[in-house]
Amino acid sequence: MATTVQDVMTSRVVSVPESAGYKDIVTLLRRNRVSAVPVVDQAGRVTGVVSEADLLIKQTAPALPAGAVRMAWRLRERSKASAVTAAELMTSPAVTVTPDADVARAARLMRDRRVKRLPVVDADGRLAGIVSRMDVLSVYERPDAQIRGEVTTGVIAGRFLLDPLDFEVAVRSGIVTITGQAESRAVALSLLGAVRNVEGVVAVRDRLSYPPD
Repeated sequence: MATTVQDVMTSRVVSVPESAGYKDIVTLLRRNRVSAVPVVDQAGRVTGVVSEADLLIKQTAPALPAGAVRMAWRLRERSKASAVTAAELMTSPAVTVTPDADVARAARLMRDRRVKRLPVVDADGRLAGIVSRMDVLSVYERPDAQIRGEVTTGVIAGRFLLDPLDFEVAVRSGIVTITGQAESRAVALSLLGAVRNVEGVVAVRDRLSYPPD
């Protein structure tokens, strides 16, 4: 069974209300050694995230331009530079994930949205935890013996209905080497693909043989 976000997330989460001030957020990040915090409303629902990047805008923003574009600047780019509360500073909507999502989905979200951590929310959008890149990488700590067991029992015998005795499966540091005779190239490729998707597998070494097409 695939590891879910709930299995690896941190339940005790540092968060801030929408009314939290700039200096209080900076102090909270430094004290807890985190780079971002979820922002929650009065009902505990996640409304955004304040990160170090959001806070740094105040220090890096250029001076206000002169002339006709001054007002437009104030209404757009300058807004975060002059922000003082979490509601004004935060990036919204937040990229979130649910506790029952598998860690592969969480990893894809982090990669695609270029974030280091995801607030975990329940069905009502309330904060339930936080999951980081390191949390999702924890699946690669899975013991080699467990990986081998799933490959032989769950994939070869269970999914492909093949005899595990026809194949030799070795796992070392998450790298699976599979040797044996497949009935066709298509079966071999499908088998290798399924093994690659087993949780904790780092790489697959193909030693399969099959009749020529």
